[in-house]
Amino acid sequence: MPTPTDAELQSLAEQVGQRLRAGHDTLVTAESCTGGWIAKTATGIAGSSEWFDCGMVAYSYEAKQALLGVRPQTLEDHGAVSRECVVEMVSGALVNSGATVAVAVTGIAGPGGGSPDKPVGTVWIGWKRRGGYTRAEAYLFEGDRDAVRRQTVAAALRGL
Repeated sequence: MPTPTDAELQSLAEQVGQRLRAGHDTLVTAESCTGGWIAKTATGIAGSSEWFDCGMVAYSYEAKQALLGVRPQTLEDHGAVSRECVVEMVSGALVNSGATVAVAVTGIAGPGGGSPDKPVGTVWIGWKRRGGYTRAEAYLFEGDRDAVRRQTVAAALRGL
């Protein structure tokens, strides 16, 4: 997948905003490896206050637990870059906000931090609608830190 440009990310955010506004929905983001980039992209759209509720950046294990309700046992058993963690992150974002739709991301953007089981570029993205089911998908993005983060933002927005 080619690394998306700022214009492509903006276009995706505009489409998300149109869909959320049409459905009378609001968005919360729970971000780790993207450091708030999804929220930044969303709030870069004029009128986003109609559909963007809030964003939470939870980088450390402690922040994931305190802000999003990720269980210590989940982090111990599966690590932060896991389906189990992103599901708890996306659910916690909805619990701790007034939003109706959530997206969460956790991954290894690099250049270090990878392992044979979870190489650099491994990212989990979760989506959830209040009262609905949770969808979580794993990705393996290529490129440097910026490219992995940009691809994560794009995939998160496309999933919305």
